[in-house]
Amino acid sequence: MTTPRIAAALVAAALAAAATPALAAGDAVRGKVVFARCSTCHKPATGPMGPSLNGVVGRKAGAAPGFRYSKAMSASGKTWSAGELDAFLAAPGKAVPGTSMFINLADPKDRADVIAYLASVK
Repeated sequence: MTTPRIAAALVAAALAAAATPALAAGDAVRGKVVFARCSTCHKPATGPMGPSLNGVVGRKAGAAPGFRYSKAMSASGKTWSAGELDAFLAAPGKAVPGTSMFINLADPKDRADVIAYLASVK
């Protein structure tokens, strides 16, 4: 028999999970469209002002060959997981103080979709 407290806790947990944006639920097709905004500086393979984002998910920050990173990024010690990318894209200067990246993606859905797209670009 389920007590009222247990039932309330289960409902609260379900509501919290439903309200939290699921990074895994990002739409890579939509993410490619949103990423077009980022392509002024970044390309999946080669960027004119930003590093290559080809294979960025799972890569150590500041480690793409052929790009000169800020000292802050090189020293960050981060590995680009979905969560790290989400925090960085939401507020680059907060996630890596001193980074050269100054544009953010404020919308959580946009971030999830871009991360799903980047995860698909190997």
